[in-house]
Amino acid sequence: MPELTLEDIAKLVGVHRSTVSRVVNGASNVSPEVRKRVLKVINETGFHPNAAARSLATQRSWMIGLVLPHSVSSFFTDPYFPQLTQGIAFGCNNHDFTLSLFLVSNKEDEAKITPRISRRGMLDGLLIQTGQPEDLLVHRLAKSSIPSVVLGRPAVPAGITYIDVDNVQAAFNATRHLLDLGYTRIATITGNHDSTVTSDRLDGYCKALSAAGISMDEALISEGSFTEIGGYNAMDKLLEARPQAVFAASDSMAVGAMRAVQEAGLRIPEDIAFIGFDDVPLATLTKIQLTTIRQPILKFGIKAVELLIDVIENGQKPARRIIMDTELVIRDSCGAKMIRLNQDGK
Repeated sequence: MPELTLEDIAKLVGVHRSTVSRVVNGASNVSPEVRKRVLKVINETGFHPNAAARSLATQRSWMIGLVLPHSVSSFFTDPYFPQLTQGIAFGCNNHDFTLSLFLVSNKEDEAKITPRISRRGMLDGLLIQTGQPEDLLVHRLAKSSIPSVVLGRPAVPAGITYIDVDNVQAAFNATRHLLDLGYTRIATITGNHDSTVTSDRLDGYCKALSAAGISMDEALISEGSFTEIGGYNAMDKLLEARPQAVFAASDSMAVGAMRAVQEAGLRIPEDIAFIGFDDVPLATLTKIQLTTIRQPILKFGIKAVELLIDVIENGQKPARRIIMDTELVIRDSCGAKMIRLNQDGK
């Protein structure tokens, strides 16, 4: 059976070919009744427009690039990034875009890739993961003529469209939950010291302690680089400071830190309680399930694509900002259930 064309669909509906083209390409200047008829025939016939013809008709490539700078070294080890990429892929599929991934491993990659992905006509837009503050790739691409959205708060956000979660409030909520449970000596394991997400989560931790009248103790702060082994090593150092509880700025670091505590012969949560950040599947795979801050990672990826489409279709100015909420998920590691059982027993 020969492949259907726009002309074939137009004849079946009884409209002009240009009308079918406008419906296929999402144009708004089609009446709801006609759009409904065209879509009905498209669905019944299983028609798929030719990608090359669609690009020529709209002067668009229907491709979105996801750029991960060389400072994001944990892409293949941190379970956050596969979930984020899955959400972005869902968003692209929902809107008939193709996703192209660019891993910028070093300065040489950056020099080769930047001109290519910035070239007009290759991509309709870019999603750019934030890196280190001095990582010029993010700002170079975000300030170029190609429509772009930055994933995470840039170090200098002025004039840049970005999407993020409320990291400060989320970390505040995690720390306050530990305070509410009666812990006063609370440590934190941070990510890379030079990332905005680290500074925001550390800020929330410090604000919660300050609100409770507790002075920040540098001995209770240790860097874990957003990796499981980093969390393990950070906790190894923190054990000397004898914390009652730990807020780890990622689930991976929390799991590594919990392993260090158990290997030291201590119990969770009886001796040291834990809260993580992300709520990736790893959080529920441990024997003691992890209390954590749930990020809407899949929804974040989908929303990022929708924001980029808005920038593509309506221009980059004014810059937009979307901040998504998080949720505290209480499981075993923080001790809340144990405390509640003890109180009920009394």
